[in-house]
Amino acid sequence: MGTVTPLNSGYFEATASSTESLREVSALIPDDLSAINRHIEKQLSSDVALIRQMGAYIVAAGGKRLRPLTLVLAARSLDYSGTAHIDLAAVIEFIHTATLLHDDVVDESELRRGRQTANDLWGNAASVLVGDFLYSRAFQMMVAVDHMRVMEIMSTTTNAIAEGEVMQLLNTHNPNITEQQYLETITRKTARLFESAGRLGAILADAGPATEQALADYGLNLGIAFQIVDDMLDYTADAEEMGKNSGDDLAEGKATLPLIHALGACSPDQHQLLSSAISEGNRDRFIEVKSIIESTGALAYTSRRTRDYAEAARQSLETLPASPYRTALAHLADFSVSRTF
Repeated sequence: MGTVTPLNSGYFEATASSTESLREVSALIPDDLSAINRHIEKQLSSDVALIRQMGAYIVAAGGKRLRPLTLVLAARSLDYSGTAHIDLAAVIEFIHTATLLHDDVVDESELRRGRQTANDLWGNAASVLVGDFLYSRAFQMMVAVDHMRVMEIMSTTTNAIAEGEVMQLLNTHNPNITEQQYLETITRKTARLFESAGRLGAILADAGPATEQALADYGLNLGIAFQIVDDMLDYTADAEEMGKNSGDDLAEGKATLPLIHALGACSPDQHQLLSSAISEGNRDRFIEVKSIIESTGALAYTSRRTRDYAEAARQSLETLPASPYRTALAHLADFSVSRTF
């Protein structure tokens, strides 16, 4: 384990950039993160050249590693001192990356993290198949950990993720989606993997049921907050900040929380415009749609909802023993709502 750098107590100041906040959290566990990155690179090895090539491209793209961070900090907060957290953190990241590869194919995305998507470079077929490779390699790594409870949790989680993706597909171009339907979709699609990351940290540390549930609740609320902010950024950030094109969600016909709230608070004429833009997936109306979202207070409402979920995540940590790792988990919740990318 690397040198422990204590974090300041309390929330990050609003003036601190989200990048600096995440860097401070990551600095607490440098050796763990280095070991995870090495393990990821090792597990991407294959005698199939295209898998090696795409794997190298994916690793080079980086990423915030929020899900592995959640798992490692959860385990460390309970004094776990083994090595299985490295394997499972890589498993979590492989599953996450596989979903991104498949998502980009479904959404016909061209940019992610400011770079061409794998499907844009190698085509849809290659992206789907390499995504399948990542899923199957993740389960190989889980078998190596040899913990049946881990297998049960992750098999259930990957199934929920697939259900969430299908739910999102079914609601594409649907202006009548409710906030509850949206939340159920992102819970399965995004938050369940964060939930499992927190739960696995507790399981590795042989924590009791109450502690395990607390960390699972933390991860679930963190994941919901993170996804809502991700959806809000489509209407508040520019392409350079996001690493993807502004208005992509609208172009794909996705009614996310800012749009859902705006639909319920706008005039009849504005409602017709928003409904048509969602039904048609019309990026050409993006400026008008964004103006309606801003004028109806939808961004302020969405921001309040993210803060509620982040606060619920922080509250779940109160049963854990005080430590720099618990503080870092709280700071991850702050990051989820303060980030600009």
